[in-house]
Amino acid sequence: METTRRLREIFRRPATAGSAAWSTLLDGLVSCLEGEAPSRRPADRHALAGGLLRLEPSLPTLIIPDLHARMDFFASIFEYRMTPEQTVAEALTEGSINILCLGDGFHAEKRAYVRWQTAFQEFVGGFRQHRAMDEEMRESLGLMEMVGTAKLAWPERFHFLKGNHENILNETGGGNFAFRKFAYEGDMVRDWVSHFYGEDFLQRYAHFEKSLPLFAIGGRFLASHAEPAAFYPAEDIVNFRDHPELVSGLIWTDNDAAAPGSVAAMLAAHLPNQVDAVYFGGHRTISGRYRLRAEGRFVQIHNPDRFNAAWAMPDRPFDPAGDVGEIADASGTF
Repeated sequence: METTRRLREIFRRPATAGSAAWSTLLDGLVSCLEGEAPSRRPADRHALAGGLLRLEPSLPTLIIPDLHARMDFFASIFEYRMTPEQTVAEALTEGSINILCLGDGFHAEKRAYVRWQTAFQEFVGGFRQHRAMDEEMRESLGLMEMVGTAKLAWPERFHFLKGNHENILNETGGGNFAFRKFAYEGDMVRDWVSHFYGEDFLQRYAHFEKSLPLFAIGGRFLASHAEPAAFYPAEDIVNFRDHPELVSGLIWTDNDAAAPGSVAAMLAAHLPNQVDAVYFGGHRTISGRYRLRAEGRFVQIHNPDRFNAAWAMPDRPFDPAGDVGEIADASGTF
């Protein structure tokens, strides 16, 4: 299959794509995101694609947590065999499943701690040396190149929500907050991209990030990058550009920081006829396959040491014991 072949090529490539290739991809992605069918993604009051995404409710949905530059995880998803006869990629081409990614494509996590420390010294030195940072950006930009390739191949069935790490400008504003964890990752990425790809590319990539949806409604589930900090009505989610507190409330909420009852209120309002619906999120890490919060109705699945994924089925309630598992690592076969 052409798309899986392309994903393998990106995985094997030893460097990031050039700015010309990336610019072409960004043009296609922004056009695709802004051209989503209104029934799937209603337009906001500025005639731009809104923050609310409606998935085809009759299909199973494979939910993917934070990726954080894990190219091996992402490429393996499409090789995963749902049945002995059919891979995920083949099911997407057939139109028989949805895939929903919960955001956070950039910034390798603790597996790259030592590399971040080396890259910080490169950053301080103005990138006169930049091998470690090049490796980080090969993975971060490579992962997002894969995401873009999948979106253009399966625009109606593959979706990627904005997370708090979709902030290449490392800005504070509009619901974004500048980021650092193991080093000054936000500043380091912004300056590397500006230095090697140019300021125009940096702004165009930021435009792509701000075109991503924030919140998804499936047949029996809701999803956003983080636990909702409060209740948000559909109109405000669609018009997220006018509500920065909503943006931060869907991408930045820490454990125990949400208003009491926010998950239950969101489920009651957005899926009023599904009393057993659940809400999926990533953002905060877990140590196992899943963690249940909000009286068992908020499902966290982001384990940075595992290729966790969850199935949300259209014809039965979510069962965490059976519906959360690991994607087999297929990267050794690429």
